[in-house]
Amino acid sequence: MPPITSPAARTGPRAVPAARRPQGRGDGDGSRFTRAAARAAPALLGHLAVRLLGLAVLARWAHLKHHGVWTTLATSWDSHWYLRIADHGYDHELGTRFNHNDLAFFPLYPAVVKAVAAVTPGSRASVGLVVAVLCSSAAAWGVFAVGDRLYGRRAGTFLAVLWGALPVGVVQWMGYTESLFTVLAAWSLYCVLTGRWVAAGALAALAGLTRPTGIAVAAAVVAAALAALWRGAPVRGPLTGALLAPLGWFGFVAWVGFRLGRWDGYFAVQRLWRNQWDGGADTLRELRTLLVYDRFPALFLVVVSLVLILAGVLFLLCLADRQPLALLVFSGVLLLVVLGSGGVYFPRARFLLPGFPLLLPLAVALARARRHVAALMLGAAALSSAWLGAYMLLVWPGAP
Repeated sequence: MPPITSPAARTGPRAVPAARRPQGRGDGDGSRFTRAAARAAPALLGHLAVRLLGLAVLARWAHLKHHGVWTTLATSWDSHWYLRIADHGYDHELGTRFNHNDLAFFPLYPAVVKAVAAVTPGSRASVGLVVAVLCSSAAAWGVFAVGDRLYGRRAGTFLAVLWGALPVGVVQWMGYTESLFTVLAAWSLYCVLTGRWVAAGALAALAGLTRPTGIAVAAAVVAAALAALWRGAPVRGPLTGALLAPLGWFGFVAWVGFRLGRWDGYFAVQRLWRNQWDGGADTLRELRTLLVYDRFPALFLVVVSLVLILAGVLFLLCLADRQPLALLVFSGVLLLVVLGSGGVYFPRARFLLPGFPLLLPLAVALARARRHVAALMLGAAALSSAWLGAYMLLVWPGAP
């Protein structure tokens, strides 16, 4: 694919002309919000259509297998851990049991679920699922906003729909943290692109309280802020954003260490989950075993392997297309954390789900393609995502 030649791709966070309109006299926050919502509407409706298709396929398949859809989406696997934290709080001791200490899970999502459930009817599991669904739409809006800012409305729309049609896109509507994390990451990156440094840092800090990969958002904001200062930007905004950005991630890691009475408490917990940095050696072993030596590899593990390989290729395309620094740092650190950590292999496609900037080369290519070609590609992505999502939850015996 030829390099992207838009001005934003070459010079960093500049909007294409179509993405902005002058504010007229008397325009308020409400009218700006209305215009922004109208501009994002095709992207949000497209994302919603993809996820509803996935839900329909899952519901039909679950009916045939006599499974409950609500239970599958709201209370399975990691959802159980987050609900347990919302109900009972965190463990006080490290212990010695593997895959058991809940201090491995970051606190923002269970805190949101607990707070919302306290003022609304319904169980915390139902609230958690509703929060995830709403966050997926807010995340799709943020994904669109970044794409629209850089390459225009059409590319932004394709970017949001592609994000919804990822192979593990079903997780966006589960009681998991990926949707909440992507909301914070996408809007933090958008704030960087538009020079809203304090908001970018605050959102990055919240992302750091949501998932271990929140460090990628913090790194993106810090790197972009330092670059802005190097170019001679006023000190106050970028510096404030850079100082705020890592507070969430480092704050939780420090709190876990204090709670357990040891400086490496969080990393000790991760070792009990068989998860530690090995520079990617375990990832390479798994890829080699699955794609070279295993004669009958599990379908889901093959999909995970292909996602990891494609993510690496797309990152090289992002580098070649000269995306803005914040996006490159976010994607690069996310890949570094996911591919460089040893431990469980099968959730790694899910860990990369928030990495929407990796999809920008595909979104721009679709925006330039003929309509029937773009429709065919999006349809294939949506159908495969729907089928793989149901397969992952109802056939694959492990966690997504």
